[in-house]
Amino acid sequence: MARTEGRPLREGFTTGTAATAAALAALSLLLQGSAPVSVPTPLPPIAEGPRAWLDVPVLACAPGPAPELAGQPQLCPAGAPAAYARVRKDGGDDPDATNGALITASVVLQPEAPAPRIRIEGGPGVGRVTLPGLPVPVGEAAINPGPQAQLRYALTHALSQLAGEGPALTVVISVPGGEELARHTLNPRLGIQGGISILGTQGTVRPYSHTAWRATVAQGLSVARATGCRTVCLSTGRRSEVLLMHRYPELPEQAFIQAADFARFSLAEAGRLPLERLVWGCFFGKLAKLAQGLEYTHAREAPLDMGALAALCAEAGAACAPQVARCVTAAHALELLLADPARDAALAAVGARAIATARRFAGRAVTLHLFHTDGRELLTL
Repeated sequence: MARTEGRPLREGFTTGTAATAAALAALSLLLQGSAPVSVPTPLPPIAEGPRAWLDVPVLACAPGPAPELAGQPQLCPAGAPAAYARVRKDGGDDPDATNGALITASVVLQPEAPAPRIRIEGGPGVGRVTLPGLPVPVGEAAINPGPQAQLRYALTHALSQLAGEGPALTVVISVPGGEELARHTLNPRLGIQGGISILGTQGTVRPYSHTAWRATVAQGLSVARATGCRTVCLSTGRRSEVLLMHRYPELPEQAFIQAADFARFSLAEAGRLPLERLVWGCFFGKLAKLAQGLEYTHAREAPLDMGALAALCAEAGAACAPQVARCVTAAHALELLLADPARDAALAAVGARAIATARRFAGRAVTLHLFHTDGRELLTL
């Protein structure tokens, strides 16, 4: 487990687990007349039964559909027995725009409803898919297959315990304020409009999860391919992404994907696509790490080798190479290089080594742009 300031980072749970717990609480109120303060919730993957159960606290539980469903009879017919519950999504120590969101499930009993026995719908604050390439078809609510399976298993299991086979159910997931929250996520770029996504392949959130980051990159690439992007621009963060967007203003937003520190994974995944051009944009520190051949470039786990950087600069004729070797940060090394008469040769030497690594990871040609943090473009290869 990752640690911060000497203590273990606290794990949380996904929006899918929050939605499932809320649905179980609402069902309990409907069938037993009691509003639980917490519910044991099955965690995916579900294929052969849940991998574990997590006791999830319930924030609120009341009769009737959630207030945000008022005036939407297509989701909750007038007079149908219903209850709703809210669970506050707890991401643990993972930085996430949805942390603290009120994930809500309204459960409606529909004894006369045809198959499917459990119908899952998205209400206000849950996004709708408008672009291909995602695991949910265009036009449907952005409730991923993992959480859908989690919900179906949990409710089927609860019905068997509480009511035998039980009646047919409609479950409507809603998120008060979800549309505003979504503006702080990648949803608009991925073509998910009107709210957040209900996600979670494991049910719990592991802080700073490599798996989650890689899944985000893979999903972005899938959307880029499905929307016909012939150029994909990978960047190491938001600032370098914005600079790439200015460099390629003709490209749609779906063509730009933040690879973060996952250099090899992102380049390899993008390299498999039928692209006309693959672009990598970064600042000097990430460039120097790519020149070292590092597959993962996070500062804590992949320190920059100043000696190797200085050696490259010396080969290019940079007089400042001895000072570079003593630098603590890449930013300091760059400023020394920019003041050196051999700056262009030195930057080109580092860039050439970096692009060779990028091409090896991608298995194809890569265009590289090096930016200064002040916005200047220092190198293109």
